Amino acid sequence: MADDRPVPLDEYPIHQVPLSMKHVATGDRNAYDRCIFHVFDHEGRALLILGLGVYPNAGVIDAYATLRVGDTLHAVRASDALGDDRMNNLAVGPLRITVEQPLKKIRLQCAPEGPDSLAYDITWSADFPAVWEPHHVQRRGDRLTLEGRRFVQAGSVRGTIHIGGEDIAVGPGEWTATRDRSWGVRPIPGEEGGRGAEEHRPEGFHWLWVPVRFDDRFVMVIAQEDADGHRTLNEALLVRNGERDIQLGWPHTDIRYRSGTRHPESAVIHLTDPARKPLELGVRVLASSPLAVGAGYPPADDWQHGTWRGRGWTDRRAYDLSDPSAHPLAAYGVTDHAARFTLDGQVGYGIFEHGSFGRHDPSGFTAFDSVAP
Repeated sequence: MADDRPVPLDEYPIHQVPLSMKHVATGDRNAYDRCIFHVFDHEGRALLILGLGVYPNAGVIDAYATLRVGDTLHAVRASDALGDDRMNNLAVGPLRITVEQPLKKIRLQCAPEGPDSLAYDITWSADFPAVWEPHHVQRRGDRLTLEGRRFVQAGSVRGTIHIGGEDIAVGPGEWTATRDRSWGVRPIPGEEGGRGAEEHRPEGFHWLWVPVRFDDRFVMVIAQEDADGHRTLNEALLVRNGERDIQLGWPHTDIRYRSGTRHPESAVIHLTDPARKPLELGVRVLASSPLAVGAGYPPADDWQHGTWRGRGWTDRRAYDLSDPSAHPLAAYGVTDHAARFTLDGQVGYGIFEHGSFGRHDPSGFTAFDSVAP
């Protein structure tokens, strides 16, 4: 029998529809609400990616953390039944996120399992205001497959990461952190594609999501394109504290891929300021972490977000990333690259998230097995 009593969130005047905050306004099983954080040093020695999500209509809460050091990716994943308190108990297994000051300060924690296991206790502090990303809608035929609302933010971090019996000090100046919050409808495993999946197979998909923190500004670039280069999502913003956001035109990107792959090593993103002055955002990749390995993003074959694993499921493991052939599905998922950026004589740090699958005419890719010469 369902428990229909009020939940803690119902105390606050934040309701959007005449339902308890326990429920979402859609009956779509793919309803979700989650976050992702990127924490990385400026030399490319360590890249920590972590997130937590709730899936109200699936009754699931899950979280993950991956740390790349050298060629080893350390992963922690946890999943459980979704409870009623989503304000004060954003935790599952050893992973916890505590909102100490909304949009300003967030504590990120992973409890250890043993002396050599991955653990961390980090406080993330905002350096710039959060900004909206474009409203994201995707359909396959007439079927709505994705509708998401997102905001992104850059900040500083302070704390400790523990791995292999050693502590890694995390602090401002030598480390940067970005984060993304999103909610809406997004496919989780188990969805039957039906006619839409059979008759509307995409020929290609090309994606860029690039949040960059400089000392005095934050730059956000998004581009999503179809096989022929048609742009379906576009954003380029420059954010400064206390000033109106500046639009930087229609971004175009030249990417230099590692030969025989679609792995970016460097790039130039061409932007335009309101006075039509060309701007070049230079990119040099420092460290890379494929989200399909350890982090639960499609097409991961060992665990994906939103899947029911029973109560109290926790998994820890390490992946060897030195041999790409050991993780063949990673090439068909998005990869997050910690990167060094240059713009207008300044140096900044951020994430160059990129995925390119199938045909993409502007890049010269002709099929799913096409790679850079």
